[in-house]
Amino acid sequence: MTQNSPRQLSLPVYLPDDETFQSYYPASGNDELIQKLQASAEGSLASSLYIYGPEKSGRTHLMHAACAHANDLERRTLYIPLGIHASISPALFEGLESLELICIDDVEAIAGHPVWEEAIFHLYNRIAEQQDCRLIVSGNASPSEVGFSLPDLVSRMQWGLIYQLQPMADDEKLAALQRRAAMRGLQLSDEVGRFLLTRMARDLRTLFDVLDKLDKASMVHQRKLTIPFIKEMLRL
Repeated sequence: MTQNSPRQLSLPVYLPDDETFQSYYPASGNDELIQKLQASAEGSLASSLYIYGPEKSGRTHLMHAACAHANDLERRTLYIPLGIHASISPALFEGLESLELICIDDVEAIAGHPVWEEAIFHLYNRIAEQQDCRLIVSGNASPSEVGFSLPDLVSRMQWGLIYQLQPMADDEKLAALQRRAAMRGLQLSDEVGRFLLTRMARDLRTLFDVLDKLDKASMVHQRKLTIPFIKEMLRL
């Protein structure tokens, strides 16, 4: 998380340094979305952006990546995961339009909470009057299907660009795992990668978490990622 805004210091969140556009393997059909996210992070996309997909579909990775990209360009950013809304206040949104990129993740968490919905609605309106601030919002469904109680908020979200995050095929998940492994200096063979795909939950978040554990275990035990080693470490 960039330290350019004092408001950020009160949020108990951070940006993982390994969740960037470079580490993201885009599924077929997501190329245009990635381009729009990068453009928004750079400030060259005039419209707000709303992306949606199921839990563990890669939404959060992309939100982190957009913030990281903006940070690299020394743009002032703020990442807000609304899954923790119980521990923060809607007052957080006041004055955020002075930043250059705001990424609001898991917006479905506040659906049906009028105070939160109104705070985001007013933030949209204030940003619309600014030239430099960009807004990216993610949810688990389209704006009309999340369950917001404030129709005006749905309308504001629909004014911007809306993209559905396309799911990955198994061969794309394998390629994503191998890219992640390579970034850690690991060699993940097709055989071992397919073993993980068949024995673990198939969402990338779980697969990446498992790979992180195996990475640490391989360093401790000085062993390569083989199926016997993985069975031993994961007790499969």
